[in-house]
Amino acid sequence: MPCHALVLPGGSYRSHAAHEAEPVVEWLEALGVPASVFRYPVGRPHPAAHAAIGARIAELRREGADRVLAVGFSAGGHAAGLAALGPASSHARPDAVILGYPVVSLESHSHQGSSEVLLGGRDDSGARSELSLETLVTPDAPPFFIFHSLDDEKVPADHSLLLSQALRHARVAHELHLYPVGGHGCALGAPGVEWTAACERWLHSGGWVRKRFLVDSEARLGKSTETGC
Repeated sequence: MPCHALVLPGGSYRSHAAHEAEPVVEWLEALGVPASVFRYPVGRPHPAAHAAIGARIAELRREGADRVLAVGFSAGGHAAGLAALGPASSHARPDAVILGYPVVSLESHSHQGSSEVLLGGRDDSGARSELSLETLVTPDAPPFFIFHSLDDEKVPADHSLLLSQALRHARVAHELHLYPVGGHGCALGAPGVEWTAACERWLHSGGWVRKRFLVDSEARLGKSTETGC
């Protein structure tokens, strides 16, 4: 198992959105990237989800994964980013991250649903800062691919902009893709939000897939004679 992608669906840390789970695994595996959904603990304050995700990443490495890609959407995007930026150990940190319309900050433009669960009874400035991804970026962070729609009213695009700014200041390799229309929760895309094509190029450049794929933007299916990572 040279690499593995761990998919973390959103759901405000209260549930797991089905359309951000297995369909994403199918897309990745069509590219030749082994993948699985991880349904992290929900409805419990930090660090329940974070600890479970880190443990699963470390387990994948023990099972033989040379590299782990974390893929998260909305609250799952926060969980994936936190795994990358605040891991308990190097074994618990993913090697690259894909974030779709992620919750980033608990300080600015905070997402109420996710914040309530994560903070539990400890809602103070220190706790909010510790869980805000933009405050955790260091130069050794792994590369990120981020996409967001500017008309997202549930998790404003300001979240992705904050993270991109922090990554840029730390000189961490990343791509940020902003789309005029698309709302929140488009998962594998929507009209005008064909982020998967850009992401496939990014995956290819990072060595996660060995050959560029031609993808049907409607079916989101990749075809190639070569395998992935």
